[in-house]
Amino acid sequence: MGALNLQVSIDRDSGFCFGVVYAIDMAEEILEEDGYLYCLGDIVHNDEEVDRLKAKGLRIIEHEALKNLSNEKVLIRAHGEAPETYKTALENNITLIDASCPVVLKLQNRIKTSFDRKEKILIFGKHGHAEVIGLQGQTNNEALVFQDIAELDNVELPHNITLYSQTTKSMEKFYNVKDELIARGYELNANDTICRQVSNRDKDLPEFARRFNKIVFVSGVKSSNGKVLFEVCRKHNPQTYFVSSISELKPDMFSAGDTIGIAGATSTPMWLMEEVKAALEKY
Repeated sequence: MGALNLQVSIDRDSGFCFGVVYAIDMAEEILEEDGYLYCLGDIVHNDEEVDRLKAKGLRIIEHEALKNLSNEKVLIRAHGEAPETYKTALENNITLIDASCPVVLKLQNRIKTSFDRKEKILIFGKHGHAEVIGLQGQTNNEALVFQDIAELDNVELPHNITLYSQTTKSMEKFYNVKDELIARGYELNANDTICRQVSNRDKDLPEFARRFNKIVFVSGVKSSNGKVLFEVCRKHNPQTYFVSSISELKPDMFSAGDTIGIAGATSTPMWLMEEVKAALEKY
């Protein structure tokens, strides 16, 4: 125990969701057998975990590189992919290791069904996010994506709208969007498609955050889910720090005898939170 005598606890409900666990387990199994594996985009939005898997032979590629690849295995991560990716793989004799999250696949199918019915589709999600690109692909990129209701202020929309959400968005914000669209007079078919493993964290984290003097929230900066859950922690404990690695911790963040809670995103590996805990206990 260090001079500050910090009392540190990890939120055991934090860490990888089942979709990420499935993708990483699948990747490690093939890496063990073949020594390398291509992955379309970062397997998880956490640089520390990506670097760990790269050291084992994971090769991260983007969509342009996929077009020039042939006769290889390529992992599709939990975020899912648009139909165009499967078409490219078929043309190039690429074996896809499909680790798409079942929750995301179900949502893709629902959006495709709505599109086939000629519904006007709005997707509440982050622009450019891998999952959202895959969802939009089910509509030939005709669905309108927005991440803030203000983006719709000057958009001419039909009276009847079908609303979906990226699976990792804030449930509170989704229902605020729904209520605002109804208040604007639209006939709305709203589909709550937020992953319950994510939304349940929204419910459990406030109690955890209030138990401690300070919270250290561990997440990759690219993680949408991390941003949502960090804000949940900070709302209930203003003394919440966002870090991506132990290098971002500083002793002057803490006072002698502080109780510290460590929480993380659904893309944060438990081993990284354990490293943060060990570092804090040395202060």
